[in-house]
Formats: sequence, structure tokens, C-alpha cells
Amino acid sequence: MPMAKKQDQFSYDAKSFYDEMFESNGKVRSHYKSIFEQFSSMSLTNQAARQQALQQRMIEEGITFTLYQTDQKEPLERTIPFDYIPRVIAKAEWDVVDRGLRQRVQALNAFIHDIYHDMNIIKDGIIPRRLIVSNTYYRPEMVGIDVPGGVYITSSGIDLIRDEKGEYFVLEDNLRSPSGFSYLFKGRALMRELFHDLYLKNSVVDIERSLNAFLSSLRSISPNGKKDPVIALLSPGAFNSAYFEHTFLAQQMGIHLVEGRDLVYKDHKIYIRNLDGLKQVDVIYRRIDDDFLDPLAFNADSVLGVPGLMNAYRAGNVAIANAPGTGVADDKAIYAYVPDMIRYYLHEEPIIRNVPTYILSRKEEREYVLDHLKELVVKETSLSGGYGMLIGPAASQSEIDYFAKAIKENPDRYVAQTTMNLSRSPIMKDGIMTPRHIDLRGFVLKGTESHVIPGGLTRVALVEGSLVVNSSQGGGVKDTWVLSK
Repeated sequence: MPMAKKQDQFSYDAKSFYDEMFESNGKVRSHYKSIFEQFSSMSLTNQAARQQALQQRMIEEGITFTLYQTDQKEPLERTIPFDYIPRVIAKAEWDVVDRGLRQRVQALNAFIHDIYHDMNIIKDGIIPRRLIVSNTYYRPEMVGIDVPGGVYITSSGIDLIRDEKGEYFVLEDNLRSPSGFSYLFKGRALMRELFHDLYLKNSVVDIERSLNAFLSSLRSISPNGKKDPVIALLSPGAFNSAYFEHTFLAQQMGIHLVEGRDLVYKDHKIYIRNLDGLKQVDVIYRRIDDDFLDPLAFNADSVLGVPGLMNAYRAGNVAIANAPGTGVADDKAIYAYVPDMIRYYLHEEPIIRNVPTYILSRKEEREYVLDHLKELVVKETSLSGGYGMLIGPAASQSEIDYFAKAIKENPDRYVAQTTMNLSRSPIMKDGIMTPRHIDLRGFVLKGTESHVIPGGLTRVALVEGSLVVNSSQGGGVKDTWVLSK
């Protein structure tokens, strides 16, 4: 195994944190050997040319997201920051992650069905009732509805991190309408083009069949048993930050890209307007929140949804992916109980553990957190994308005082977690491999069968020392290679 002789030159510290490429003694991990050799030997001219080619392709293909900042009057559209040193995951390691993700989503799906039917997990005292019925995302309209195929969570994004020992932990669950699919597939296409020989040399597991798996999952929940159901992706429109992803997925899967105004409710069914008249829609893959799905059922002011959609849904004439009300399990307070769900519904121990989490409605845990805010991470339970967070070790005293006051006033609104030493992976910066913190969004697709996209999406905190990887907070992405042998 080669020693990273250039490590000192790069000022690359592989001792303080778990590093994906390097062992703590500076040796390159065996599954990273060819990656290290490739990138450590590249000239500055070659690097610049590759980066320029990469950036140009992203611009040409419109691989963008919209960044909303409070100090700007207009949202900023930009290409996603992409680092071309791939993250590599050995086969044996990925097999464990794959099983852990399947297990978690199976339990979460069982939980969502339970809380909208018999509520056994509440009756048996596993989860407090108030955490469910007072949850922002709990939808009484879903009580008693038997969703097509029993599948509530067709697509999920489970965020994973690694600690200083390299053990994986689940950081949070994204179950409403997780994003990032387009960056995963487009990033892989760019890497195959720009580093074709390196890609082939490493026997990387292909991800192209995952698009077919996604389509199969949507088809499998069609409520009327059609062999070729009509599927539509319901988007808020071109001004949405993830609109590029909506257009990409619709095009790649060969499904209709629609907005609410393109659909019409009639006779307890949903139809799409086209030049030939009306065509019945069987499955709606929605990328809008529950509140805006149907102004007759939820937010009456919504102009994004389809009036009558929930009537068609209750009548069993259309499937919605993900099902309304799945956001209950998206909540960070509910997250703390997922290991208990796995034991309760599956009678198994969790394959991937949660980050140690404090429930602030419990007096003793709240008092501990208030005394140790400088050491912990605090999250607002209903928010995502890096918003509503306190990272104690990096926070000012005024920020700590603000969160202390907020926790005392409304403890149910927050959870606290141990500050984890996120693993790091090298990025290329000014010709030097430099470590940055990363996480991993694992995507699980669920229909009659489950499929985990090999590798998922690695997200990178591009600011040195930062633990925030979200694109909305300035983070970037990497291609993630799972090795086949």
C-alpha cells in the first residue's frame, strides 16, 4: 500500500478525523490507490483544463440550483459546486450500508401506516401521542386511507455521516420529497466522460439501472393495475430551486412534467390536459409540499396544486408519491425514535445507529443540553437544509443565548445531538489535495421491491472546518463510487 509521500507537502492531516482516502498513519487506503496516483500526479495545467471542461459542461447542460439569500433581492441561480476527486466505497462496506438503509425505510414505512391506522406504537407506549398529533406534518386527512401497495415512502434520502472511527451513523431522514437525484446521475456522467480510464480501472458499480428502478417503483404503486400507467411529475414550476432536477427526472424516466394547472379533477379521477383532450393520470410523483397539493383539502390559497386531488386519492383512482403525511417521520424529534421503530416493527437491531440525540421535552435531558450548548448541535425539528441550527463549538455567545431562550420557551420544537467529528475526504483546491468534511445522502426507492442507488450523493462542506454540507449553505458534491469487487 503506497505511502502518501506528498501528504506533508499538501499539509494533509489524516489523524484528527477519519479520512476516506488516508489511514491515520498516512498510508493510502487500498481501494483508493489508483485514485491517489491519478490526482497526485496531475499537473496544474491538466487540473485546470479538467475543471474548466467540467464547469463548461455543467453550464451547457444547465446543472444548476437556485440559492435564496436574505441579502439579495433576487434569487441567485448557479451551478452546483462539484469536486472531481471521487469518494470511493469498498464493496463490503457498501453492502452493510445498503442493508441498513433498506431496514430503516422498511420500519419508517410501517410506522407511517401505523400512525394513520391502529396507532399501535402509541398504544404500546413506544412513542408519545403528542409527538404525532401535534406534529407539523401530521395529516388527519390520511387517517384510515389504504395507500396503493401500502407504500408511503417511494423515494427517500437518508443522510449518513461517519465518526472518527469510520462508523456510519444516520444524521437525518428526508421523506417528503428528497432532492439530489440529478446531481448524482449528472455527476456520474461527467466523471465517466472526463476520467473514463480511471472509472473503468476501478470496476465501479453502474447507477444507470437505478433510473429504471425509480420508474418501476412508481409504476408498481399504480392503483388500477395498469401495465403501462400514466405517470406525472408534479412540479411547482420553473422558479423552484430544484426545477432542473424535475425536468431531468421527467425526461430520463419518460414521464409527464406538469404543474397544477395542467391537471384537472373530474369524476373522482385526475386527468392531464393535452392536445387530444384529457388523459387519466394513474401516479403523481409530487415535488411540492403537502400544504400545496390540494387547496380544497389543505392550504386554500395554494395555486400550485390540484383542486380535488385528495378526493381522487381517497377514491383509489390515483397514487401520490410520496404519500401525503409522510413528513411526520421527517421530523427530527421522531427521528430519535427510529431505532425503537426498527425493534418494534421488524424485531431487529438497527444496522446503522442514530447520532446520539437528546429529547428536550424530557426535563433531565433538557437541563443537560442547556448546560452544554457549547458542545452540542441543536436543530429545529421541522426545518431542513441547514436552517434553524446551532453548532455549539462554532457558535457565538449571543447565538447560544438565543437558542437557550428558545429551548426554554418551546422545548418540543428542538432536539440536540452530540457534535460528531464528520469524516473528511480530499478536494482539489489550487492544485493541492485538501481535506473537507463530508456526508452521504443515500437514496432508497421503494415499490413492490426496494432499491438502494449504489453510492448515493456525497455532499461536501467546501469551507475549511465547516460541518454544513447543504448546497443552500454553500456546500458542494462529489461522485460516489461503489466498487464491484
